[in-house]
Amino acid sequence: MSHYNAPFEIHVHGQVQLRADVDFSQLQEALKPLWKYAGARSLADGASSAYEEEPGIQFDAKEHILQMCWTVRGDEDFRQSLDEMCMSLNELAEQGAAIEVTFYDAEFDEDEAPEDEEARDDFVMLFVGPTPAAIMQVQRDLLVQDVVNLMERHFDGSELGGVVSEIDKLFSQRFDALVSSLEIGKPPRGPGGSGHGGGRRPRHLH
Repeated sequence: MSHYNAPFEIHVHGQVQLRADVDFSQLQEALKPLWKYAGARSLADGASSAYEEEPGIQFDAKEHILQMCWTVRGDEDFRQSLDEMCMSLNELAEQGAAIEVTFYDAEFDEDEAPEDEEARDDFVMLFVGPTPAAIMQVQRDLLVQDVVNLMERHFDGSELGGVVSEIDKLFSQRFDALVSSLEIGKPPRGPGGSGHGGGRRPRHLH
C-alpha cells in the first residue's frame, strides 16, 4: 500500500501506561492496525515515523509505557485503524490515557492557496483505558485543565472551585447513566472529540 500521494499526513501522539504483564508481542498485535496501515510487516518495521526527528512508536518495557510520536501518510480510512487500535489498547492499558491525532492536509499550500480557502486539517482526541470509569477520569481531567486555563485569564485560580465542582457533577451523572444502561457490558470505545478551528496546529517537536 503506497501512501506517498496521500492527501493527509497523520500524526499520532500520546503516552499509555500499560499493565505490568504486557509484553512486546501483545503490544505488536494491539498496534497492528497502525503498522499494517503504514505498509510494514511488524511493529519493529513500522515504528519509525515519516519524520526522522520524531521518536515514532516506542515501548519502554521497564516502565511499561507506550509512547507514540508517529506520523504516517494516509487518508480518511485511517480512522478505522484508530478505532481498532483503541479497542485493543483498552485491553492492555493500566489506566486511562488520551491520544491526540492530527490530520494535516498535505495538499494545502498556505502560500499559494486563495485567501478564502482553508486546509482540511482535523484534530481528534481519542481515549483508552481498562474501564469506562478510567476513560472518563482522563476526559474529566483534560476538561478541567482546559476550562481552568481559559478562566484564569479572568479569575484567580482559587475562585474556580465551584466551576470544577460542576464539571465533576456532570461526569458523575454521565457515569451513573452509563452504569445503569446496558452499555456497561460492551467494551469501552476510544474515539471522541471533534475538529478545532483557530489555525493549523504546530507539529510536536522533541
